[in-house]
Amino acid sequence: MKSTLFNMVAVLFTITLIASAGVGAVNMITEEPIAAAKSAAEQEAVKNVLPEFDAVEATQIDSLAVVVNKATKGGEVVGYAIKCEANGFSGAVKLMVGFDTKGTILNVNVLEQAETPGLGAKMTEEGNPLLASIQGKEAPKVKLTVKKDGGDVDALTAATISSRAYAEAVARAYSVFK
Repeated sequence: MKSTLFNMVAVLFTITLIASAGVGAVNMITEEPIAAAKSAAEQEAVKNVLPEFDAVEATQIDSLAVVVNKATKGGEVVGYAIKCEANGFSGAVKLMVGFDTKGTILNVNVLEQAETPGLGAKMTEEGNPLLASIQGKEAPKVKLTVKKDGGDVDALTAATISSRAYAEAVARAYSVFK
């Protein structure tokens, strides 16, 4: 086969077409399992941030891209798990924040983050300073910004932007709770 411009373009077009078809096929195969895994992770996060409950009613607030999960036990509301997000250093930080009926922050579960490993990604670890500084406290009595900005939330070392995103997402969740 002679090396001409037409032959080179035809070969590159064919390779690109085959590669694109392969990527599309893999996407079609994995799209549903990924969505199911995300849904299961969110359901598990609701269980992790709230006290024991019988039923959950989820409500999406479209204008804010927020999901409010109202948990009940024996017909009485026991708490709210609110999915919220903020922009971190490397993209969106999505959290599930649990509140009791009085506004006490029960727990926070990080759903998604792409922060720097070893720095901002430490927000996912148990006992991190971000969670430790707000867990069990009444949200109306806590200034939900990092201490560097005059707030009450301890920041992760060398990860101020990630810490701000975490605190901002918790603050957004509390504003929805109110």
